[in-house]
Amino acid sequence: MPGGTTMSTQKPSTLKLWVTAARPKTLGAAIAPVVVGTAMALEAGALHVPAALCALLGAVFIQIGTNFSNDYVDYLKGADTEARKGPLRVTQAGWVTPSTMKGATILTFGLAVVAGIYLMWRGGWPVVLIGVVSIACGVLYTAGRYSLAYLGLADLFVLIFFGPVAVAGTYYVQSLDVTPAVLLMGLGPGLLATAILLVNNIRDVEEDRAAGKKTLIVRTGRRVGVGLYTGCVLGAATVVAVLVLKEGHLPALLALLILPLAVPVIRQLATEQNPLALNPLLGATGRLLLIYSVLFAVGWNV
Repeated sequence: MPGGTTMSTQKPSTLKLWVTAARPKTLGAAIAPVVVGTAMALEAGALHVPAALCALLGAVFIQIGTNFSNDYVDYLKGADTEARKGPLRVTQAGWVTPSTMKGATILTFGLAVVAGIYLMWRGGWPVVLIGVVSIACGVLYTAGRYSLAYLGLADLFVLIFFGPVAVAGTYYVQSLDVTPAVLLMGLGPGLLATAILLVNNIRDVEEDRAAGKKTLIVRTGRRVGVGLYTGCVLGAATVVAVLVLKEGHLPALLALLILPLAVPVIRQLATEQNPLALNPLLGATGRLLLIYSVLFAVGWNV
């Protein structure tokens, strides 16, 4: 996630530098759909541990590669400046040269491909297609003249690829099949991952507008963004409720416990005017996503 004024500008150790660049708080968005897809494969008697682990590694490397690419491209495009209100970006801070960050981006996406080789062999062309499109979208998230983030399409990308694509892909590489229930449930983590992005873009709306980064929030305004965030949380809860109504597994409704947890986050997002004060909501929303996914996974298999 973005940033500048909330962390020390003193250059840290090499390890801490790259951990910062990887943006650990965003990795839950990559892990959660793998948890959900694997839980559904387990319930279906199709759990395949090597495939699940490779799916997890591939998802995490794609997320980190996207973060590295975003760090590099936003610096080049002038979207990241010393006026940033979010967590520090290492290229903008001068901790890493643009060429080094570009190399790290290529290396990380390469590791995602390595993690996916077994999955490609096991799952065939559908896995190849998912991998290629996911990496391409990770690069095009901010890179290029018509990047997803700068056109305001990033929210749709996150909803689809961190939702149904990731959940169904995880399920498929284990069971070699996909069911309507899996695709439906994929919307849950996708909606909450989109909520993380909405917090980020609500916080950065003025900086993005000045940089010509026409995010959905820049196009529609903060009030709409808060409404969309609330809709994402309620939508994720509705997905579980509908799935339980159709398929059973009543304990999966444990995932609805995120609703009371989300209330203070929504309240602060709606009322807080200081962008710096919104930074904790990124981690809070990431935790909602992980709690939702783990509670569903446990409930679905009880």
